[in-house]
Amino acid sequence: MPQPLRITVAGALGRMGRQMAQTVAADPRLQLVARFHRPGSTDEGLLERDEALALADVVVDFTTPAASAELAKACAAGGGPALVIGSTGFNTSELAAIAEAAKKIAVVRSGSYSLGLNMLTGLVEQAARALGAEDCDIEILEAHHRKKVDVPSGTALMLGEAAARGRGVELDDVAKRNRDGHVGPRTTGEIGFAVLRGGGIVGEHGVSFLTEGETLTLSHAAGDRSMFARGAIAAALWVAGRPPGEYDMRDVLGFTAS
Repeated sequence: MPQPLRITVAGALGRMGRQMAQTVAADPRLQLVARFHRPGSTDEGLLERDEALALADVVVDFTTPAASAELAKACAAGGGPALVIGSTGFNTSELAAIAEAAKKIAVVRSGSYSLGLNMLTGLVEQAARALGAEDCDIEILEAHHRKKVDVPSGTALMLGEAAARGRGVELDDVAKRNRDGHVGPRTTGEIGFAVLRGGGIVGEHGVSFLTEGETLTLSHAAGDRSMFARGAIAAALWVAGRPPGEYDMRDVLGFTAS
């Protein structure tokens, strides 16, 4: 019988950190070898970051963009472990740091670890390819709990990227993230984003394709955070032993060539 994959959980005291630890501990394919949080954190069983990294085959990280970028640097500096990143809202320098680390270690980074959402992404790309910008508008609506700090969500941006790929354009060139006041008529080809924040919503996403005569909406609603933890585990099992590089859930699920 193969040895369990050794997992370290970063951000162990956060919502997803606690969920990840619980889900890993219940999976016989895995061994939860360490948990760590930000420096100075106190909780039973927490280790310091570098000690926790040394024990792991894969680190699963749902923290913040800045923390994830620093963690990627630390993993790369030691020649491992592999890294699964679930943080969202990265800026350009943080993405560059992760890309640099991925020259030395294998990194999976995704806006969502939900199988359903990743399937939705593929459908959105196909629909955007089939429904031209001249005749069809695209709007993305996302809703999350009141404590979520990045807007739009990483998943909404992932869906926007899929729509843009389908139309052969760059999302940054067509994205419309804010509408306020007298903004004039909609620009042909823009991809709009709308956001709701409140209560305890785990995550809801919908992509609408709107023509003069009809509307097609593709949507997904998350029931609880365990679905993200299960997807992150699938990513960890897949990325262990992979060559250096930056991967995403399309790679994990076999939607792209390895």
